[in-house]
Amino acid sequence: MANLTDSTDSTHSAGAPAEASRRQQLLEVLNQGQRRRTVTRWVALVVLLVAAGVGGFLWQRRSTEPPMIHYRSVPVSRGTLHESVTATGTLQPVGAVELGAEVTGKLVKVNVDVNDVVEAGQVLAEIDPEQLQARLAEARASLLSARASEQSAKASLAEAKLTAERRQALFERGLASSQELESAQAAAARAEANVATAKAQITVANAGVASAKTALGKAQIVAPSAGVVLARNVEQGQTLTAGFQTPVLFTLGHDLKQLELEVEVDEADIGKVSEGQTASFSVDAYPNRNFDAKVVKLHNLPTTSEGSANTVVTYSAVLTVDNTERLLRPGMTATAIITTRTLNDVLLVPNVALRFEPPKGGMGGRGFIPFFGGRGGGPRPAQSEQPEPDPNQDRVWLQAGPKPRPVAVQVLGSDGVQSAVEPLKGATLEPEAQVVTDVVTEPAP
Repeated sequence: MANLTDSTDSTHSAGAPAEASRRQQLLEVLNQGQRRRTVTRWVALVVLLVAAGVGGFLWQRRSTEPPMIHYRSVPVSRGTLHESVTATGTLQPVGAVELGAEVTGKLVKVNVDVNDVVEAGQVLAEIDPEQLQARLAEARASLLSARASEQSAKASLAEAKLTAERRQALFERGLASSQELESAQAAAARAEANVATAKAQITVANAGVASAKTALGKAQIVAPSAGVVLARNVEQGQTLTAGFQTPVLFTLGHDLKQLELEVEVDEADIGKVSEGQTASFSVDAYPNRNFDAKVVKLHNLPTTSEGSANTVVTYSAVLTVDNTERLLRPGMTATAIITTRTLNDVLLVPNVALRFEPPKGGMGGRGFIPFFGGRGGGPRPAQSEQPEPDPNQDRVWLQAGPKPRPVAVQVLGSDGVQSAVEPLKGATLEPEAQVVTDVVTEPAP
């Protein structure tokens, strides 16, 4: 038994060093793996930091790069410039007339319709003449009665004169008193006055007859001149009452081959407009066509309207329009362009070229800006070397190399799209020269 125990203890004592050695080896392997992982983490961290730094540097450099600048230009041309004034208005028939009824009655006939061409004196409509004829007959009867009264008054006057003459003779012989003579003379005077009254009644009766005849004649509505019926406002059988306001039956215009365009010209432009100037206009019905016109009249009385911000003052201008083709109709709204001045053989540039101003930095270069810290010592963007022209002087900019060059000019006139210019003394501007109208910036690549 004792031998068995000793043998076991000796075996255990011999295996202990081997077990410790294996543990030591295992610990060394674990420590090596941990060291490798630590090194790998540090390497990865360094790589990320470097990548972030390079990316940040590239981003900062790209964001601080000046953009590339390009200029757009158009050539100067030589030609004719038409200065103009724009105004709007409405087409109207020439000499339009409203025909109404001056007498009361039933409309028994309507002989024309809208767009009918009529001649001067043509009967357009008729009113029932029965009452008017009765009034004429009554007036004629009154005239006959007045004439009969005149004859009676004349007979009485003759009798009174004879009586007065006899009384005068008797009075001279002492056979009649002075009172009888005076009574006879007074009777003769009254008879003479009655004759005058009868004549006045005849005059009144004649006027009544004439008035009744005129009223009867107005039962027929006739055309005062040749033209075309623009509107008809009544129907047959309608009863008309000519009271305080005359009822309008027809609107009659002259031949529509000639129209008028009345436009409203702003007070700021009225000084440029004068009679005899030519114009063109367009209407919505024919948007791709312009019609010719001519200014024939300018009104002196202004038209005032209240706008949203201030008072608007305009003046009416009348233009004649040739409508031989009968395309235009009264009432159409038109936009007219009145040519106020013509400049021949002048240099023409677009208006946008006169408003153009180049950027202050010119074309510029690319500067270097480091990622860390402030601005580096790299080159700065190049500044423009353009001269500073007079800000109050009109000018255009010529495309001359990478940077435009200013040319001082005098503006002679404008049509709203392009302007006629003349270079000032010491400056040159030739046709086909490229004037800058716009600048285009592109991001740095």
